[in-house]
Amino acid sequence: MTEQDDTATGDRTTTGDRVDGDTSKHTTRGSHEGDTGDRIDGDAAPLTERPYEQRELRSASSLVLVNTGDGKGKSTAAFGTILRALAQDWSVAVVQFLKSGDWHTGEEKTCRGLGVEWYSAGDGFTWDSTDIDETKAKAVAAWEFAAGLVAAGNHRLVVLDEISYAMTWGWIDAADVAAALAGRPERVNVVLTGRDMAAEVIEVADTVTEMVSVKHAFDGGIRAKKGIDY
Repeated sequence: MTEQDDTATGDRTTTGDRVDGDTSKHTTRGSHEGDTGDRIDGDAAPLTERPYEQRELRSASSLVLVNTGDGKGKSTAAFGTILRALAQDWSVAVVQFLKSGDWHTGEEKTCRGLGVEWYSAGDGFTWDSTDIDETKAKAVAAWEFAAGLVAAGNHRLVVLDEISYAMTWGWIDAADVAAALAGRPERVNVVLTGRDMAAEVIEVADTVTEMVSVKHAFDGGIRAKKGIDY
């Protein structure tokens, strides 16, 4: 089982075989704030009535978001959330579980310039590793560091980029991650990304989005492009 990251490689390899779930049929419903209509058999019609009651909505002090699935966009969406957080003058930290300090991506350059604390704590692709035990140890250390960041409560947003793979491989305990999320300080928001996110993490998350690949340039033999993919 191997992985590729969302931004620098196009997110095209997998961590294992998917044996359940049908991703060939998609239905869009205008049931969430920001949605514009119901899609039925390919025809979209604009809503004429609000699909929810404002008085039934409540505020949350913080949220846990999960971006998972086989499609492109998991890390990309997390970086978009960072921009929103910065616009609210939030303190933001990013811990990357696959990328090492040797990676020089556009998102890192930009976010560092905007004051984001950025930690590339991984060891790169597993197939490039010369010592898989060391690669595992770095992932374990990355989680210990990330757990401390979350627990400290000094950041309004913490992004745990591509953390799912370390859980899939059994390098870090998904139950420990879920417990850290559930017990986090009240105002700490967390975004977790990566394919095949652990069920324990999905259970404690507030919002879970599964990216579905409909078509990808990589499938046509096109390599990841600077400015688009990283």
